[in-house]
Amino acid sequence: MDVELTLSPHRRGSGDPAWRRTPDRAIWRTSRTPEGPGTLRVTSRMGEVHGQAWGPGAEWLLETLPQALGADDDVAGFAGALDGPRQAGAAALVADLAARHPGLRIGRTLRVFEALVPAVLEQKVVGREAWRAWRWLMRKYGEPAPGPAPEGMAVMPPPQVWRTIPSWDWHRAGVEAVRARTIINAARHADKLEATALGGPDSAEADRLLRALPGIGVWTSAEVRQRGHGDPDAPSVGDFHLPGMVGWAFTGQKTDDAGMLELLEPFRGHRHRVVKLIELSGLRPPARGPRMPARDYRSF
Repeated sequence: MDVELTLSPHRRGSGDPAWRRTPDRAIWRTSRTPEGPGTLRVTSRMGEVHGQAWGPGAEWLLETLPQALGADDDVAGFAGALDGPRQAGAAALVADLAARHPGLRIGRTLRVFEALVPAVLEQKVVGREAWRAWRWLMRKYGEPAPGPAPEGMAVMPPPQVWRTIPSWDWHRAGVEAVRARTIINAARHADKLEATALGGPDSAEADRLLRALPGIGVWTSAEVRQRGHGDPDAPSVGDFHLPGMVGWAFTGQKTDDAGMLELLEPFRGHRHRVVKLIELSGLRPPARGPRMPARDYRSF
């Protein structure tokens, strides 16, 4: 199991105050657990994983570390599925990609709101714009990370704080009113959303509750369930880049969301895992045309 690869989906760009990799190859994460804020340090050496934690949430972080690292992930079931009645070419490609990344696991943090806020910030904008907003809000409203965490690390504020962030600070962070309202409203339902993570990787109920909230659609729901629930079958439909990558990997042609889902259908139960493997492979269509520009809602 590859610790960094498995925990990397929780990193929101360079300089993320809640995620850090230090020169000694340790992965540091902060989290607001049911017991309070905590800092987690994870290292791996010669097949052994070691965790240390600090703060009121330390015990909870250590107890749930196996789940965060994919202890509940059905890797054996995925390997067996590739031997079934699949399209031979597609199955062979996926099997080869899986062999290149044997350490990949789909972990679950059990912290749904913690996954939801940055996912909403990433709606319909380029990554660097969303990550800039995340850093600004974490530095303004986050709590200093407990323990000997690397400098600048912070713990995400609780839902009640997100509900009270004033409009001018959302503006300074570069977040327009629609995304701000989505986060504020979701914060009012945070307890109900968190409870869905207790049901395991099957996140159908979480999908229903998430998509019932204004401003949360299929893409945001999938991004949350991938991380909070460890759902290996939650592909990010609506992503700007993924359909082209999946189509290119399987057919050598770009496709749309409907085409992507058709190509992934033989791997139902593990569609997000297959997409993740394709992302890691570097298989993607040639870049053409200008990149989507970052927007800036702030005034100076």
